[in-house]
Amino acid sequence: MQIHTRPINERVNWLMELSRAYSEGFCSPSAWLARERYLAVHPTRIIVLKCMDGRIQIPHTTRTPLGIIYPFRNLGGIFDLGWPYLGEILTGTVHEATRAGHPALMLITYHFSRGDPSRGCAGFDCDTEAAVDHAYQIRTQAEALFGDDHAHVYPLVCGFETDSDALIIHGNDGATLDVSALDVDDAPSLEQRVMALCPDMPAPVCRDLLPFLEGNLAHVHSIRGVARELDIEHREWAICLGGGFDFLHVPNMALIIGPYNPNLSEPIGTAAGIIVDNMAAGRIPDDGFLLLASTPYQEFGVDRARAELKSRFLAHFAAEVIRRDHPELAKRMTAYTAVVNWPTRRLDILEMTS
Repeated sequence: MQIHTRPINERVNWLMELSRAYSEGFCSPSAWLARERYLAVHPTRIIVLKCMDGRIQIPHTTRTPLGIIYPFRNLGGIFDLGWPYLGEILTGTVHEATRAGHPALMLITYHFSRGDPSRGCAGFDCDTEAAVDHAYQIRTQAEALFGDDHAHVYPLVCGFETDSDALIIHGNDGATLDVSALDVDDAPSLEQRVMALCPDMPAPVCRDLLPFLEGNLAHVHSIRGVARELDIEHREWAICLGGGFDFLHVPNMALIIGPYNPNLSEPIGTAAGIIVDNMAAGRIPDDGFLLLASTPYQEFGVDRARAELKSRFLAHFAAEVIRRDHPELAKRMTAYTAVVNWPTRRLDILEMTS
């Protein structure tokens, strides 16, 4: 039984249970020790800029322990490091790593489908060349922000091919390393290949990139030959706005939008349009969809109160955009407003409407 075919109330309940189970697992002694051990061996701060597309699940496709990656999501992976809130959060993340004596690796991703260009990135109207060009523009901005010597922050353009879940690393001279073109036996040569592709990459960053590539190589080969029609087609039935969505590691369930774009109505409207298309194509039932607004907080008191206010604002703002742009879809909206206790990844529901 596929959860995306179930009635909306069952899907929402399933999502809430997924969140509870994730928090319990995240807080378990074994998971805590696994993260601590991983970070002790691979301390480079991994920042990933990626599309809100539900197929882009970097932890899942690289077999990386949950809670390691710092994700930033937006429509099409379209960012501008000059956006005030994005710049503040991004530089804060880098400063935190720097104060701890660790470098940062910024994966600037785009995605596409080799099997059918129409399964490409909706944010760029399935124009892969435009998506790649934009990724390089972000790389140039990152160099202006953090230095073009790449000594502390290494910005790396990285493709994601959604048919195979393969990463494609872009080198300094335009050459690429396509994981889908490698055999499992090629894993020992990955370090040499990366250093040939990116000779200016600091050794500690390369060392901490290797587990990503090794995990992706194993994942790509594990699903090769497996029928994946539902995994490569849009079937999202939830729009998640804000942050704290680590628990959504199941592909193609939700469109996740970070609150970075000053024109936030654009990605919200696009996400709603994708839900409409999914319903019209019969990929999901047309009985409803979920709008989940969430904000993480570190401490009780003022920090949690700020998170509550922010989540309520985001929920109200998104609902108004959907009512304006897709009035018929708005009638089938179930809306949850929540906050996330970040140290435990616990999702606390504040309000729900349907």
